Amino acid sequence: MPAVDISPQQNKGVLKEIVKEGIGNDIPPHGCTVQVHYTGTLLDGTKFDSSRDRGQPFEFSLGKGSVIKAWDIGIATMKTGEHSILTCAPEFAYGKSGSPPTIPPNSTLLFDVELLGWKGEDLSRKKDGSIERITITPGEGFSTPNDGSLVEVHIVGKLGDNVLEDRDVLFYLGEGSEENILKGVEIALEKFKKGETSKLKIHSKHATGNDNLNLSNIPKDSYLEYVVTLKNFEACKESWALDYEEKVKQAKLFKEKGTNYFNQQKYDLALKMYKKVVEYLAKEDPVQMNEEGSSVLLSAYLNQSLCYLKTQDYYSARSSASEALLMSPNNEKAFFRRGKANLELGEPELASGDFMQCLKINPNNAAAKTKCALCRKKVKEQFESMKKVYSNMFDKFVKMDTQREEIELKNQPNIMSSVGEWGAEDREREPSEFERENPDILLLNKTGEFKDM
Repeated sequence: MPAVDISPQQNKGVLKEIVKEGIGNDIPPHGCTVQVHYTGTLLDGTKFDSSRDRGQPFEFSLGKGSVIKAWDIGIATMKTGEHSILTCAPEFAYGKSGSPPTIPPNSTLLFDVELLGWKGEDLSRKKDGSIERITITPGEGFSTPNDGSLVEVHIVGKLGDNVLEDRDVLFYLGEGSEENILKGVEIALEKFKKGETSKLKIHSKHATGNDNLNLSNIPKDSYLEYVVTLKNFEACKESWALDYEEKVKQAKLFKEKGTNYFNQQKYDLALKMYKKVVEYLAKEDPVQMNEEGSSVLLSAYLNQSLCYLKTQDYYSARSSASEALLMSPNNEKAFFRRGKANLELGEPELASGDFMQCLKINPNNAAAKTKCALCRKKVKEQFESMKKVYSNMFDKFVKMDTQREEIELKNQPNIMSSVGEWGAEDREREPSEFERENPDILLLNKTGEFKDM
C-alpha cells in the first residue's frame, strides 16, 4: 500500500505506509497507553534503535508529548495488530538537535512499527488500572473540575449488556452520593474537560455511592462500563483565590452543609465539609481573624472531633479536639470529646484529666461526672491487671533463677568423689576397717595417720 501523508498540515511531515492491516475498526484514543514494537533507521538504512532487539515492547501514553510528534500522530491512526512504516521529517522527529547522539541533526527517520495493543488511560488514584478512560469526544480547553465544582453530566451505565442507568444529573463534585453517582465516576470526572465524552471501565471496588442500584451482588473483580459526558461545570474557587471575607462566607456554607449531613448521619460527607472549613480558615493569622471567622473555625474543629468519634477514629477525634483547645483553652465540649477519645484509646488517666477540666468549667456536667467515675474504675482495673502481670513476671524470673542455679550446680565437679575417694593408685596397703566404712572422708598416709588436708 502506498505511503499516505497523515501530517496535520498535509506537508509530508509524517508519511504512513501500511505493511499489514490491523484488526477491527478501533484506533487508540488520546491518553491511552499503547504497546508497540519498533525498529528505527536512518534513510541510508543505518539502524539506531530497536525494541525487537531488546525483546521488550515499548509502552507510552498517546498524545501526551512523551515521544516524538510523528509517533503521537502516526500511532493514533493504527489498529491493533497493524504493521506500518512511518517516515518522519526532522521537524516531526528530533529536528536540528539530532538527539539522541546516534542520530545526526536534521535527519529524516524511518520507523517500522507494530501496534501490539492498547488500554485506556489509568485515572485511578493508586494507578492500579481500576478506572480506565477511553476518550470518545475530546473536551475543550485545559480546565477540569475540582472538588466542590458544580458539574452537569449525562451518564449511561452498564454491567455487561444490562443498562443500569441513563440520565442527566447536576451535583457538586465530592458529594455525588447525594445524587447516587458512582464513586468511580466521581473520581474520573476530576480529569474531564468541558464537552468531553469518554467511556469508563470501572472496577467493582469503586461501585459504591449509588443506593438506587443493587450493586452488592456484582461479582468480585468485575468491571462496569460507563459512558459519561461532562456537559458543563462551574469550578469551586480555591481558597488562595479568595480574600478573607470571601473565605469566611464560603466556610460558613461548608459548615452548614456539614451540619445537615451530620444530622442525616452521613458522617463522611459531614467530615468532608468541616475539613473544607479548616482548609479555608486555618492558615489565617489568628490576630487578623475576626470573631465570626474564629467561631466558624472553632466549630469545625469541634464538629470534626464529634464526627471522628461517631466513625470510631479516636486518634483523629483527639487531634481535632486538641486543635479546638488551642483556640479556646477553656472549651468544655473540646475537653469532653478529647476525654472520650482518650478513654476509647485506653488512656483513662489522660481521659480523667480532661473530664476533670470539664467539671472545673462546669461543676454541674453530669456526663463528665459519670465519665470520671468510669475513668477511676478503668485506672483501678489497669492497676490490678498490671500488678498481676508483674507478679507473674516475678514468679517467672524466680523460677528461671532457680533452674539456672540447679543447672550450674549440676555442672560443678563433685569434690568429695573426685578428691576424697580412695583409688587403687592411692593405696600402698590394704585399707583399715575404719577406712572401708568411711571411704569418702579421710585420706590416711601409709602409717595410718591423718594426712594434712
